[in-house]
This record gives sequence, structure tokens and C-alpha cells, in this order.
Amino acid sequence: MKIIFTGGGTGGHIYPIVAIVREIKKKYGTDIQLSYIGPKDNFCNVVLARERVKVRHILSGKIRRYMDPLSIIQNVIDTLVKVPLGVLQSFFLLFLMNPDVVFSKGGYGSFPVAFSAWMLGIPVLLQESDSVPGLVSKKTSKYAAAIFVSFPDTENFPPRKVALVGNPVRREMVDGSKQEAVQALGIIGDRPIILIIGGSQGARRINDKILDAMPELLKSYEVIHITGPRNINQIMKESKITVGSEALGYYHPLGFADERALANIYAAADLIISRAGSGSVFEIAAVKKPSILIPLPESAQDHQVKNAYAYARAGAALVMEENNFTSHLFLEKIRELLGSAETLTAMSEAAAQFARPNAALTIADYIVKFANK
Repeated sequence: MKIIFTGGGTGGHIYPIVAIVREIKKKYGTDIQLSYIGPKDNFCNVVLARERVKVRHILSGKIRRYMDPLSIIQNVIDTLVKVPLGVLQSFFLLFLMNPDVVFSKGGYGSFPVAFSAWMLGIPVLLQESDSVPGLVSKKTSKYAAAIFVSFPDTENFPPRKVALVGNPVRREMVDGSKQEAVQALGIIGDRPIILIIGGSQGARRINDKILDAMPELLKSYEVIHITGPRNINQIMKESKITVGSEALGYYHPLGFADERALANIYAAADLIISRAGSGSVFEIAAVKKPSILIPLPESAQDHQVKNAYAYARAGAALVMEENNFTSHLFLEKIRELLGSAETLTAMSEAAAQFARPNAALTIADYIVKFANK
């Protein structure tokens, strides 16, 4: 059996594929040939190599929404050169590999592969993580045999093809150890622990606001702050200026946390502050933690805002949009939440209800079923 995965190349596209790959191997063994075709991306190469998934590269291109001269030129090159060449590359790769099914995680990098699979008569399965699908997912949905969605009421898909299964989360993320996090980070542990995930997109703006609030925050709480790799040095310098030396023991900035470290930090946290990408939302739900979501205002089709409010309607999170995100209001919301054990318990229970811990296994079963047809 041969299964091809494709996607856009960011963590939001790759980690769900990793979760599904692990479930396929665990349930169906390692004889199934698993490959990935997508645009060149070092992050993707490293992550999928660990899972022993063979990666092949193609050209691809995307439509930029900015109308400056450079973006217009790049759009023309991508549309007229890179995408057609990517389709040709994908067509011949798929023809030679002859897979039983293609699984698309969406994103611009998936279009040449999914479109070529359709031309060759290879079944295409689509998974959409966000509550609002992107342009490529909308196109792919027209010829996909089935569409797996993460949020109820996901827009723009034919209902007869849709299955609500949730966003695949790696099982290892819910198996963290608070004690390992305490030992690794030197957590003091006599105060509630807040985890702040700046992530990669727009992290600087969140980090700046967090630093403004940090002196007050550290009077009552212990903070683990994942800043993003590019921001860690600056955050370290600024925190030493804004935070007193005694309080620094309660502040734990990190540039990046690998899978095991992040699982341990999730286990240690009492409250999580995060952007609202689907991957983050479903991981927070899976670990059953209360959260405050700060959606990225520039996200395509406003999908982070819609993700955040869809999750908040379940009662599992509060939403703070960036235009309301002031240090004063941020501190007020945190004090309200961490001062009410009943509210925290209710949010944790709502998160558990929202989570779909078997999403990866459900999709893995679908994929193998289609491949066996």
C-alpha cells in the first residue's frame, strides 16, 4: 500500500500529518509506504525524516494578498511559472509512484499534488484544520472524495463530503510530566503557572505587551514564556531590565520547546495564553487547560479570529483581540480567571468536551480504508 501526504509546509500543516502517520504505523504496521510531496522546507524535512516518511520536493506558489509592486511580480511568477511546473513535477512523480490515495492537509504547497492526483484518477482526501478554509482547500474540495473538518460549521464545503473529526493532535502531547518541566526549567512552584506561547507569527507584538505586564504578573504568578526562536535574545535582554532580579526566578523564557518539553510544560501550566491557530487550539483542548486566545488579526480569511470564537463559544477560553489587548486588561482577565477555581474547572471541562483526541486515528482508518478500495 502506498500513501502520499501533501501540505503547505508550516507546523500547522505538518504536525497533523505526523499524528496521522504515527497512528497508521501503530495500527497497521510499518509495511505501508508513506511519502510526502511538497515545496522545499527544512522544517518539514527534519520533522518528517524523524517519522521515516520519504520527502520529495516540487515547485509551488501562492497568491499574496498585498498589492505592492514586489508582491504583484511574485504572484505573476508563481501563477505562470512555479505552479504549472509544480503540477508537471507532481504529475510525473505520482505517475511513477502510483499511490493508492493522496492525503492533502491543504495550503498552497498541496495544490499541484492534489490537482495532479485528480487528473490521474487517484483518490484525494482533504483535511481542513481551520473554521474557514483557504483558497486551495476550497478548490481541492471540489474533487476530494472526503473532507475532514476540525470545527463544527466549517464554511464553504459540500456537506455530503464532510466528516467532523477534529484536528489531529500527537498523542504524546497529552502525556507530559509536570515534574519533568519543574526539573528542566527550575520552576519554583509556589504560585499558579501561566504558559505564554508567542509562536512564530506576530509573536513580537504579543511579547512586547507581555513584557509590559511582566513586573505585575510576576508578583503573583510564575510564567513560562515561549517567545519564538528569533525573539529569545531580545526578550532575555529586555526582561532583565523590566523585571527585578528577585522576580526573575519566576520567569522562564524559552525560544522553542520540542515535543517532549512542550508536553511537559502543558502538564505544568494552570492557564495558557496563545494565538488561535487550529493546531494550538486543539492541543490546548487536548490537554484540558483553560486559555486566553489572542488571534492573529492578519490571518488569512480571518481564520484565527473565527477559530478563537468557535472555541470560546464552547466555554473553554476567553478571546482578547489585539486591538483590545492592553497590559491592564490582560492582567485583569488573568486575575479574574486564576482567582476563580470554579471558572477554571468549568473551562477545563469545556476544553475536554471540545477536544477530539481520536482525530488522528479516525483519519488514519479512513485513509487506509480508501487505499484498500
